[in-house]
Amino acid sequence: FMETYHDDVELYDFPGTLLCKGREQMRKQYEFLNQVPNLHCEIKSRIIQGNIIIDQESVTGFGSKPLEATAVYHVENNKIKKVYFISNK
Repeated sequence: FMETYHDDVELYDFPGTLLCKGREQMRKQYEFLNQVPNLHCEIKSRIIQGNIIIDQESVTGFGSKPLEATAVYHVENNKIKKVYFISNK
């Protein structure tokens, strides 16, 4: 999972709140995944334009309702450099 991300990856809550920077911080940010055994992410649609990928996702496993989210990935040198998350929190 982490191999697809740049060493200096930046994760943002859209439009620009930095959540974490670097793989080590990202690894800590995602530790919760080990505690959500029924977690499932379905990509509903994907747009690829140059080095930008936009996924519309439906995430289940956190509660009774799916989390509908959009992830915008900015790729540099075949690694994900920045991610912007937009969700229906």
